[in-house]
Amino acid sequence: MLKHFPQPKVVVTDGGSGLLKALKSLWPGVEIQRCLVHIQRTVKTHLTLKPRSEAGKSLRYLSLQLTRITNRDEAANWAASLGNWQSKNQYLLDERTYAKDWSGPWPKGVNRTRKSWPTHERLIKAYNAMSSVLKRGHLFTYLKPQLASLGISATTNMIEGVINSGIRAMIRHHRGMPLEHRRRACEWFCWTHADEQSRAKLPLLIKESEKLVKQHEARQKPAQELIGPELYGRAAVAEEGLFSKAGWAGRSS
Repeated sequence: MLKHFPQPKVVVTDGGSGLLKALKSLWPGVEIQRCLVHIQRTVKTHLTLKPRSEAGKSLRYLSLQLTRITNRDEAANWAASLGNWQSKNQYLLDERTYAKDWSGPWPKGVNRTRKSWPTHERLIKAYNAMSSVLKRGHLFTYLKPQLASLGISATTNMIEGVINSGIRAMIRHHRGMPLEHRRRACEWFCWTHADEQSRAKLPLLIKESEKLVKQHEARQKPAQELIGPELYGRAAVAEEGLFSKAGWAGRSS
């Protein structure tokens, strides 16, 4: 779907692996901002609303602070706090449970052939949900000075609640439209929901997207086969005895 649009300066995404791969191949160099609310939801899924351990409680608290960061100093302090949490609780992240010492019900999601597994796997997943995004540089893109004039949102709430949900409802109510018709319908929806200043830019964006589609299709078009005598025949010939025979010794009765 991305091939239908010109490359933007910034993409705010929920973090789906498929989209990240597509961005890398189709829009190389584009800035990426991970939705902070989706990260908070992931952490909550692994730690629950009320973690029991002190490490889980402090990590849950750090995740809730993400959406309250408004400048680069606060972002640096948050990153330092996450690093301090990791240093303090590294022994929990490294702790493992061995199958030979396990006596209770077999843990869900653990293959019975494994000899060991992380004892605090949910804690590790919650920590990685934030640390991996921080290492990629996708956590505080909205605070970069060179992008300040764009007014980048740190979440996908606005587009998910207004634009995307409306487009999904429109496509659902008009099922069966061809791909090109659906694309035009999405353009119409964006046109009707844009302000007067943005409407003037939409035709240019649509024209640019059509140009990119043609360029992409030209690159994907298979090479034309040469017409001429066959260099290496693959058809069945009588001389090689490759024709099927019927009846006794090839003679029909």
